[in-house]
Amino acid sequence: MSSKLIPSDPSEVMVIRDITPNVVTLSVPFERFGMIHVGGRATLVRLTSGRWAVFSPVALTPDVKAKLAQMGGTVGYIIAPDFEHHIFITEWAKEYPEAKIIGPEGLPEKRAKAAGSDEKIGNEKFAYVYTPADKQFNQIDADFAKDFEVEYMESHPNKEIVCFYKPDRVLIQADLLFNLPAIEQYSRVPEAARNSHGFANKLFGGMQSTEGEAKGMKRFMWYVFSAKNRPSFNASIQRIEKWDFTTIVPCHGETMVGNGKDVFKKIFEWHLEGKK
Repeated sequence: MSSKLIPSDPSEVMVIRDITPNVVTLSVPFERFGMIHVGGRATLVRLTSGRWAVFSPVALTPDVKAKLAQMGGTVGYIIAPDFEHHIFITEWAKEYPEAKIIGPEGLPEKRAKAAGSDEKIGNEKFAYVYTPADKQFNQIDADFAKDFEVEYMESHPNKEIVCFYKPDRVLIQADLLFNLPAIEQYSRVPEAARNSHGFANKLFGGMQSTEGEAKGMKRFMWYVFSAKNRPSFNASIQRIEKWDFTTIVPCHGETMVGNGKDVFKKIFEWHLEGKK
């Protein structure tokens, strides 16, 4: 059940942070396999129209509602950027029923199958579902098209939807690029829990770190993430690199503020060149 994957009281451990005047992150602890501290993060983006988009929604706590009320506007888009980041769609859709739900191919069916057995997951209708036929489609409506560029990476194992928020030059993605360790996401967790499973986290974190030459991550991207369809993966990375972003907001690990383009070019060097 998805409820076992989330904190018992998200309000106690969530970090709400303004990345720019229009981009807010909601960071929480999250573990894979019950031990790997990858963290989780939702991103709130205020569009030029004043409406909000929420990417990879996490728990809609009273503090999050207060933050949205303080900044004005309503939620117009609920976006699951890949096959995994969707658990809280129902919670947000109930609060903002007019919001358009967006996700990758296969996700509506996955949620419909789980809806009968998982109390967190409903069977909401998706306004738009990305497929390989519309990899760069951003015409969800005029508001969305004005502020976002999109690249759908069906070649990614999790079917990744990468979005570029043009006004503040911010790249928003879920599992395309980790940046471990997840310091901010575990900053409000008791020290014993934060330091648990040290060896496993050090091992996995070494493969998902952008520090130094980041050879572990570069190899992971080349041999694992892109292995299924490397030509398509490379083409997507090359198109994304042309966007004028400076900051990258990942779901897992530290946000890359100001140096995002440099990190992206380092990690995806082989994909940009088309060869290792």
